[in-house]
Amino acid sequence: MITIYHNPRCTKSRECLSELENLNQSVEIRRYLEEPFSETELKEVIKKLKIKPLELVRTKEAIWIEKFKGKTLSDDEIIKAMLEHPKIIERPIVLNGANAIIARPKEKIKEIL
Repeated sequence: MITIYHNPRCTKSRECLSELENLNQSVEIRRYLEEPFSETELKEVIKKLKIKPLELVRTKEAIWIEKFKGKTLSDDEIIKAMLEHPKIIERPIVLNGANAIIARPKEKIKEIL
């Protein structure tokens, strides 16, 4: 089962979901703004993505700029910021078993199918 961490207001996220549906994939949709990540879950996603927490942050998002830009933060502090402000999490995130990608552009989906 493929899981997409989805924000329906985001064009890229909607395009990704549409691509998955066009590829006839069974998809579990997780609206992470309505059903936020737990700390354990977010850390697991970051581990599957094989990235540093900062690489999952939308650094041009107003909340990030206002509250965190220019500060030296540890990985744990960045994770805490994402948990408190899930809007700063990059999207869409697609999981397939032990693999995960940030599906930007949507064609990246094929890397984990």
